[in-house]
Amino acid sequence: MSATLSPTKTRAALRTSARISVELLLTLLMLTVALWVLGRMWSVVWPLIVGLLLTTLTWPLTRFLRRHGWRPALAASAVTVLFLLGSVGVVALIAVPVASQSGELSDGVVEGLQKLREWASGPPLNIGDDQITKALDTAVARAQDGLGSMVTAVVTGVSTVVNGVITAVLAVFLMFFFLKDGPRFLPWLARQLPGRLADDVPAVAARSWDTLGAFVRSQALVGLLDAVFIGLGLWILGVPLVLPLAVLTFVSAFVPIVGALFAGFVAVLIALVSNGLTDALIVLAIIVVVQQLEGNVFQPMIQSRGLGLHAAVILLAVTLGGSLAGIVGSLLAVPVAAVIAVVWNYVREQLSDPPQEPETDEPHTGVAVPS
Repeated sequence: MSATLSPTKTRAALRTSARISVELLLTLLMLTVALWVLGRMWSVVWPLIVGLLLTTLTWPLTRFLRRHGWRPALAASAVTVLFLLGSVGVVALIAVPVASQSGELSDGVVEGLQKLREWASGPPLNIGDDQITKALDTAVARAQDGLGSMVTAVVTGVSTVVNGVITAVLAVFLMFFFLKDGPRFLPWLARQLPGRLADDVPAVAARSWDTLGAFVRSQALVGLLDAVFIGLGLWILGVPLVLPLAVLTFVSAFVPIVGALFAGFVAVLIALVSNGLTDALIVLAIIVVVQQLEGNVFQPMIQSRGLGLHAAVILLAVTLGGSLAGIVGSLLAVPVAAVIAVVWNYVREQLSDPPQEPETDEPHTGVAVPS
């Protein structure tokens, strides 16, 4: 005889499902409104984010100066001036040549794609399907239109020169104030919040800051090592556009997994066009070796505290960020995912019951213990 459904349990399950659905809808509505507000305030939020990222890079030097007797304002001023001088030097020595050669780089990628297309159409593949040909044409067009703008974005800013300059100026000013008054922010924030929020919000902010700083500094150092080793290999082989490719490798390091694949693909294409198949294979081998060193040696040594994110989560975050906000979304996807993970872990800690230690009963031996 088959069991019958219980009306009481069925109604309870439906009520629970309805309540959870309403809560999810309200949560999605809240997230939609928050993203809409963020988009409307993006002209202010973007310089704030850039300022925070720059602060994570320059804070260790500022902290060192403050610990050695420098006043906060003086330490922040010195580090800001040093950062500006370094930025001007980078623009003068690297960014200008990169911008001047961005068109050549784009043409090289397009020519490399054409060679790959010709190779695919011949034996042994003999690919002649119209849809594949159309897809390759689309890839060539997108590479020609988008690669130059991506490389130029490293120099000119996010969208236009004017917006880039405004963003840079605001970010530098915000970086100065963060360096000068940063340690006083969390105590001030705690005084402004009521009840338990005075403890929870500063704690989450402190953990997020530590995670963000570890990510930015480690990725910058790893990207620099990648750019030096890969650039040295390209220079030894006589591949043209070594400097733009090295800069592209460094910038791509801030987009984990996807960035390394993209930079390596561009370097192999340029080597294929300029030096032939043999050097292109050598460049591919160099990139694979450097990436293995990065994943197995550099990253564990430099980044002592990982982000706590699985590689699949990072890949999905980069894909989602790129589809929502282009290059900016790809750059910010992993830090945002890491901060979300910090918040989630903190909430789990607060909602979890403390572990109960097992009760240990003294074994009864029947022998009197002398006092």
